[in-house]
Amino acid sequence: MKAIILAAGYATRLYPLTKDRPKPLLPIREKPIIDYIVDQIGTIPAVDRIFVVTNHKFAGHFEKWAAEGKRALPVTVVDDGTTDNETRLGAIGDIAFTLGAGKIDDEILIIAGDNYSTYPLREQYDFYAEKGGDCLCAQRIADAEDIKRYAVAQIDGDGKVLSLVEKPQNPLSDLAVFATYIYTRDTAALFQKYLAEGNNPDAPGHFPQWLYKRKPVYVYIMNGECYDIGTLQSYEEVQAL
Repeated sequence: MKAIILAAGYATRLYPLTKDRPKPLLPIREKPIIDYIVDQIGTIPAVDRIFVVTNHKFAGHFEKWAAEGKRALPVTVVDDGTTDNETRLGAIGDIAFTLGAGKIDDEILIIAGDNYSTYPLREQYDFYAEKGGDCLCAQRIADAEDIKRYAVAQIDGDGKVLSLVEKPQNPLSDLAVFATYIYTRDTAALFQKYLAEGNNPDAPGHFPQWLYKRKPVYVYIMNGECYDIGTLQSYEEVQAL
């Protein structure tokens, strides 16, 4: 299994903090956000390499980060060649780009580089292994307005997705899907097909929304919290935990 950390955004909502530094390298208690993610990935024995996909503006920052630390898993930094929001590939575009650049023909674990989580990632992997199929990660959110920021899933008693809508105006459940996905080898090969059909290359939740209509997709309900660090306020809230 290969892990892909999505780190190609420009995080303009976090200016000035991210004007000259990528969001995943912002510190939480003096440790970069991405290091918490790497630590969690390291608990999954099936993963043998981590790919960090970023843009041309910040590729050097991640190369420096990767060279400085001693990690249990090898890290490959992938530069998608983009330089601003207007030219960016989008999260799904970057996943497909990384699969091609890294010649990846394997199961994949995908995590957004700006997510700070307190649940054990190994539990999601164990759930994936038990189901033997593609696995999303979700949290129950009671706030009817807040949940509209996420992909929202309905599931059956076995945890299989019955419906999935990215950022719905009228959510049909309280299950908010976060940007941590585990896909089988066969599914990894479908990203190019998804893009070739002209589908949305941006928010990563659009891919499983397309996928569940074609094959079983399951939802792991996390035992803990996941924080999507997208604004100065959310960053300050995580710092205060």
